[in-house]
Amino acid sequence: MVTNILVAGVGGQGILLTGKLIAQTACLAGFDVKTSEIHGMAQRGGSVVTHVRYGERVYSPVISPGTADFLLAFEKLEGRRSLPFLKPGGLVILNDYALPPLPVAVGLEAYPSDTEEYIAQRFPLLLIDALKEARLHGGDPRMANVLLTGVLAAFTGIPRETWEEALERSVPPRFLEGNRKAFARGFELGAAYRQKMAEGVVDQCGTPRRSACPGRS
Repeated sequence: MVTNILVAGVGGQGILLTGKLIAQTACLAGFDVKTSEIHGMAQRGGSVVTHVRYGERVYSPVISPGTADFLLAFEKLEGRRSLPFLKPGGLVILNDYALPPLPVAVGLEAYPSDTEEYIAQRFPLLLIDALKEARLHGGDPRMANVLLTGVLAAFTGIPRETWEEALERSVPPRFLEGNRKAFARGFELGAAYRQKMAEGVVDQCGTPRRSACPGRS
């Protein structure tokens, strides 16, 4: 069995570091790991996508459309664009953050206003204000990528201690303590949501069980 994780966002959000952290964790857990990175103007807000695949044996580094188990999206529109990679029932962990691309910034296009609803009608959605949470719990909004990784970690089945060891190996010592706190907060949020799903408090689309699942009959 292979686990497929797609990380999507824009340049400057720490996408590549996040991919390396996930891969490092999977390696420490004893899995075969393959990664692939696709990015344009990574330093100027261009799209950045990292594919991470791990399992007993992995042959290709690229996630095929319709097979991703998790989509970790650091920007809302990039998350929406990446939905075709998810398998049915795949989980979307979405940062509540919008960075309009150039065509929107110059007035040629409009930024979609219904992204959360669009995603929730199709896949389980966990929406996180990662910048706010990272600032409150890690002391720096730039740690949002590690906080979101903590959310993801709660769903993977890999022990938390393994993730924390990978974090220690990936982050410079002077930034480690804040990143530990950000990761811990993310893991807490992810574990709480997972428990709600297990208890039936939310349905497979992340909506309250008393409501119909959006977009599904």
